[in-house]
Amino acid sequence: MMNRHLRKAVVATAVITAGLLMTACQNDDVEDGASGTGGTGVEASAAGNAKGVSGSFKNGEVTYLAPGKYIVSVPGKDDQQFFVADDTEVYGAGTVCGEAGAKVDAPCTLDQLEAAAKKDAVGADVEMKNGVATLVTERRAAQQGADSGSDSDSGSDSGSDSGSGETAVEGIDKGKGVNGTWFGNVSYLAPGKYTVSDTKGIEQAFFVSEETEIWGAGDICGDAAGQSATECTEAELEKAAKKGVGAEVTISNGIATRITEDH
Repeated sequence: MMNRHLRKAVVATAVITAGLLMTACQNDDVEDGASGTGGTGVEASAAGNAKGVSGSFKNGEVTYLAPGKYIVSVPGKDDQQFFVADDTEVYGAGTVCGEAGAKVDAPCTLDQLEAAAKKDAVGADVEMKNGVATLVTERRAAQQGADSGSDSDSGSDSGSDSGSGETAVEGIDKGKGVNGTWFGNVSYLAPGKYTVSDTKGIEQAFFVSEETEIWGAGDICGDAAGQSATECTEAELEKAAKKGVGAEVTISNGIATRITEDH
């Protein structure tokens, strides 16, 4: 009798143990499946970031997709998604920011790009590296159209210009840079490129070259108590402009010929 009861108890225990083991295995499978799906998503995202598209997308239309994410559509090519980052340079020509009649592209913020792209597609050229835009330059379609219509003496040139975008550097190469003298705060924008803002806060972008004369009076270089200005280097100008410095800037064809710190 004792042996029969003992065998029944052993069998019952074995059945219960097997049931518990099967339940545990099923839970492990579910957990493994969930973690596997999440891992695949992260790995796919990482792989996508590492293998993002690089290249130039000329004559494109930029459309807002989500915060920090856009699509550029280029005729004859598939739509390309891209991201923007804190170091993405954005230049406008009246739609994103700046004035449509200005001869040098205006530096814009990412917020201004987002606001413009939300309203309508923005004609722009996009430079990408690993799926992230390094440069977004609004095209001057309206201005080029006006130039081609009014400049009857250069029919072939105006026709070719109206069909492609023109950046600030390309415009300067063609003698289309801005000219004049500005009094205001000089700020650093990018290597070799600065802005000067007037009393109304309107900014004018300009470049510097090896021929640019830079004169300091204590902030850029030199002694604030000195009677005369001191000639400075571009490196000293860059360092001061990153903080902001008051100066008179004389610009010819988009390039500063002389920068004189305000005493």
